[in-house]
Amino acid sequence: MARCITAGVDGSPESRAAAYWAAREAALRGLPLRLVHAWLWQPLDVPIVQDREAQARAAESLLREAESEISRRFPDVPVSAEVVPDTAVAALVGEAERATMLVLGSRGHGAVVGFLVGSYGQQVIASASCPVVAVRAPAGEDRAADPEPGGGDEIVVGQQGAPEDCEAVLGFAFETAAAHGVGVRAVRAWSLPTLYTYSPAAMRLADEAGGLEPFERKALSEALKPWRDRYPGVPVTEHVEIGSAGQVLLSATARARLLVVGRRARRSPVGSRIGSVAHAALHHAPCPVAVVPPV
Repeated sequence: MARCITAGVDGSPESRAAAYWAAREAALRGLPLRLVHAWLWQPLDVPIVQDREAQARAAESLLREAESEISRRFPDVPVSAEVVPDTAVAALVGEAERATMLVLGSRGHGAVVGFLVGSYGQQVIASASCPVVAVRAPAGEDRAADPEPGGGDEIVVGQQGAPEDCEAVLGFAFETAAAHGVGVRAVRAWSLPTLYTYSPAAMRLADEAGGLEPFERKALSEALKPWRDRYPGVPVTEHVEIGSAGQVLLSATARARLLVVGRRARRSPVGSRIGSVAHAALHHAPCPVAVVPPV
């Protein structure tokens, strides 16, 4: 199957916003759009009447309505739709295997309620093999409106570590900026070394660069160089600031159309974790957030 952009839909305003965002992105990138709805018959162990066929028809109707609406609004985007017979997490992680990106609403009813703060979405984001974009629906009286993309003119991306550590996240940010015709704001946060992280070798490198902040600026420039060369038409703003990575990154999103962060997924006894920076971005960013897995 050709690579595509996939959006999860469940009938909620949030998933509607995700589908619209995904359709616009598919149009910009010249890719097909795939809409999926996870539905798995799970009889309840309670004395109530359950109609499997009626629930299956409702799931199919929900999906076809979304497909029809997207096709009407975006006639040039090839759209397909499928009810996936699996649990939400398994279905979405499976869809990520064949997608260029996976787009989800920030909240939904059903199996992925509150995925920004709940375990279901965290599992999807921590396990997906492609970038996952979280999109919020308009709030208040505008919830029924056609969600428009953010009005910002920058793709904001967080850069940490060495160039090889951020290859995937910078690549996604520059590719997206080129598709949108906007610039990239690359953000690198730094802090003073603690007693436990101080080392003469590290401080010698900083001294050679002229100090800690010049060292950090040099590190950011070196990480950006191959992407500047690959996308010469994309304007780049380098943003280096002392502070916690999450706070510095969020403070730079005033003009963001999309915030792109890397994933530091790891397992723990209480479930999957995606890293503190991605966690902060998903909870507090005013724009859609893309969480990119490592290469």
